[in-house]
Amino acid sequence: MDVLAEVLHVSGARGALGVVLKAGGTWGLWLDSFPGAALHVVSRGSVWLHVPGEKPLQVQAGDSVLVPPGTAHGIAGGADVTMGSCDREEAARAMGDGRALRLGSAPVQTEVIVLHYEQDPEVHTPVLASLARPMHVTARENAQLGRTVELLTAEFAQPQIGTTAAVNSIVDLLLVQFVRAWLTRHPQEQPGSWLGALRDPVVSDALARVHAQPGRPWTTETLAAATSVSRATLSRRFRAALGQTPGAYLTQWRIDLASVRLRDTDEPVESISGAVGYSSPHAFSRAFRRARGTAPGEYRSRLRK
Repeated sequence: MDVLAEVLHVSGARGALGVVLKAGGTWGLWLDSFPGAALHVVSRGSVWLHVPGEKPLQVQAGDSVLVPPGTAHGIAGGADVTMGSCDREEAARAMGDGRALRLGSAPVQTEVIVLHYEQDPEVHTPVLASLARPMHVTARENAQLGRTVELLTAEFAQPQIGTTAAVNSIVDLLLVQFVRAWLTRHPQEQPGSWLGALRDPVVSDALARVHAQPGRPWTTETLAAATSVSRATLSRRFRAALGQTPGAYLTQWRIDLASVRLRDTDEPVESISGAVGYSSPHAFSRAFRRARGTAPGEYRSRLRK
């Protein structure tokens, strides 16, 4: 079981092109907080990332930086530049016309590809939302990521038949490669996050089993036995990695799966309850109401209005 792939699939954490920026001279752009994560890929020159409460971070050509969901931040041509607000209407027009958004003055010295990643609001298992601060991966840290950035840049430089499909696939690939690179290069930044939990072999093994068989009647004891550790060890390491017990995580994931199926399918509640591991519709309804504040049927009706 590829846990990361499974959770990204269920959570709908897919990427979309924001805009391509071409800038020169003195320039700065302040980006208000928005629900999704932002990935800034620098294809030429360098930019400075500004986040309130943190020192400005220089991001060089070939580097990428992923900013957590809801984080207000700015990008600029220098560390001490006054940033203006983003003209969203102009950015939308540039995207619609297939042209870059120009900032500052000629000649162009910097090019940045801004990507957005959003997660399905009905899925509460944190992936991107678990990030506490921006993640910066340099070109020299990961050659594979660098080649993907080059491929994305080439698609924008010479659009042709299939470019839209190619860009969508590359954007999703970038996220996976970015997470791989970060997990490898920045272990000190990972404790307490869902992504960081993947580096703990015991917790990662337990997560893989839960995600492979969410409908199995797991208990902390049976999950510990499956991962060849004691119940106490699994509980301690799980809580240290994710801040919750194995049982609480299992319930959260089951409710996430059920929420998506309630919204996207016409399956009876009874079928969904059994598929996600509940012995009866009544037990499922009770757990769902605790997690979502409403009964499964009411939840489905509200989302479909």
